[in-house]
Amino acid sequence: MNEIEKMIETLCPDGVEFRTLDELGYFYSGLTGKTKIHFENGNYKYVTYMNIYKNPALNTNITDTVKIAEGENQNKIEYGDILFTGSSETADECGMSSVVNEKINEDIYLNSFCFGFRLNRVSDFSPDYLKHLFRSRNLRKQISLTASGVTRFNISKKKFSKIVIPVPPLEIQQKIVKVLDIFTELEATLEATLEAELSLRKKQYEYYRNKLLTFDNITDRGVRK
Repeated sequence: MNEIEKMIETLCPDGVEFRTLDELGYFYSGLTGKTKIHFENGNYKYVTYMNIYKNPALNTNITDTVKIAEGENQNKIEYGDILFTGSSETADECGMSSVVNEKINEDIYLNSFCFGFRLNRVSDFSPDYLKHLFRSRNLRKQISLTASGVTRFNISKKKFSKIVIPVPPLEIQQKIVKVLDIFTELEATLEATLEAELSLRKKQYEYYRNKLLTFDNITDRGVRK
């Protein structure tokens, strides 16, 4: 029995609790009523579709902006929110998640093609636990079943709200995060190393290609000058 299993046995003698999303919080929509012109020289930052799609934890180094009028009623993201892509070309790629795991000190909005989920009690969860959880095989399988379509698949919020997630004690969540973050950091290190190696090999290839395929010192008759 590993350390996490021992903790579960000690802290959860009756097993880990499972809850549906509609028991834990509520959904909110992204930007509404915006056209292309509103995204030119904006006055507020907003989260793009690709930011969510690519990042299990939201990249808060945001440069994309949108025009928001004073007093305009639009939803802003908050710490602990889970952001989702709303549609995709395949059901398997719908509902990709990104968790806001950093404190937000400014107004940041969510783009129109995504939606957010806000917990009733953020303190019950480690945002980093959620970033791993919603990208796990079990959750991705549940999420894909909430999408329907033919050439474009869209999430059903009604079905999505019935997704079931494990809610272990915070201490267990934090232990799980500690283990999984080690692998995430290792993966990032390996990717950087491989990228550097690939770049080096590419440069070597280009060097030898240019050397071996340059015949400046050969005359048209094939005799060296």
